[in-house]
Amino acid sequence: MNNIFKKQNAFKITLVISILFLLVFYILSYFQLIQSLDSAALIGEASRWCERVSGGVFREPVNTLSNLGFMVAGLFILYKLSNETSFNEFSGLNKITILYGVAVVYLGPGSMMMHGTNTEWGGWADNLSMVMYIIIPWLYNCYKMSNWSQSTLLKIYLAIVLSYAILRGQFGHGMGIGLDLFGVSIGLWVISEFLYKFWSPSMRFFSGFVGFLVLMIFGIMPNEVFQNISEYWWIILFWLPGLFATRKPDGIRTYKWYFAGMIAYMSAFAIWLTGVPDSETCNPDTIFQAHGFWHLLTALSTIFFFYHYRSEKLVQD
Repeated sequence: MNNIFKKQNAFKITLVISILFLLVFYILSYFQLIQSLDSAALIGEASRWCERVSGGVFREPVNTLSNLGFMVAGLFILYKLSNETSFNEFSGLNKITILYGVAVVYLGPGSMMMHGTNTEWGGWADNLSMVMYIIIPWLYNCYKMSNWSQSTLLKIYLAIVLSYAILRGQFGHGMGIGLDLFGVSIGLWVISEFLYKFWSPSMRFFSGFVGFLVLMIFGIMPNEVFQNISEYWWIILFWLPGLFATRKPDGIRTYKWYFAGMIAYMSAFAIWLTGVPDSETCNPDTIFQAHGFWHLLTALSTIFFFYHYRSEKLVQD
C-alpha cells in the first residue's frame, strides 16, 4: 500500500480519483439523490448563471460539464511534472507542485457540485475549491521572499483552507467578518508578484498600494473604499506580502506566461459578467453558455500560471 501512495504516482492517483468522482457524481445525480427540493422548484427557470435549470441529471448541464476543463488542465500539469527532471522548485514532483496540480483538478469537482445540484453545500464546495487554488500563488511568492520552509508554507496553507472551510460553512460567503477571501487573494497575488519583481526594503511598504490598482481594475475606486471603510476593512491585508517578504528573492522570472494568464483570466471575467439572466446576451437554452466559457478560459489560465512559475531562474551572486 505504501508503494502506491508515492509522489511518483501523483498523476495516476489523481486520475483514478477523478474518474471515480465523475462516476459517483453522475450516479447520485442521475437518481436525484443530491439535488435539493428548492432546486427542483426552479426547474424551467433561468439559473443564477443564465443557463436554464434542468430536471435532468444536472441542474445546469453546460455549466457543470464545462468544469471538465479544470480536471484536464490539472491532470495535464501532473502528467508533465511526472515525466520530467526538476530544474527549479516549480518543476518535477514535490509537495508544492503536486499541491498546485491537485488544486487545479479540484476546481472542476468543486464547481460541478454547485452547478450540478444548485444546493448550498454545492456552493460551499465551489467556493472552497476556488480558495484552495487562489491562495497558492501569493503564498508561494511570500515563501520565495521569506525564510519559510516548505513545511511552513504547507502548514499556513492548510490553516487558511481549514479556517475558510469552517467559517464559510458556518457564516456564508463573507465568513462572518465581511471578507471575500477569493477576491482579496487576487489582490494579494498581484501585490506579491510586484514585490517579487521589484523587491526592496521600501517596496515592502509601497507594494500594499498596488492593491488599490487591482480594486480599480475591478471597478472599485479608492474614494468608495474610504467612504465605506468598515465594509472594506480588509484593505489592511494588502500589506501582508510586504510583511512576510523579509528578503529579496533568489530568482528572476519571465512574465510572458503571467500576462498570458492574466489576459485569459480577465477575458474570462468579462465573459462571466454577461453570464447572468439580466444580461442582453443571456440565452438560457444555448449550449454556448458564457459561464461555461468562463470555466474553460480560467482553466487555460491555470496552465499559463503554471508555466510562469516554471520560468524562474536563480540569480548568481
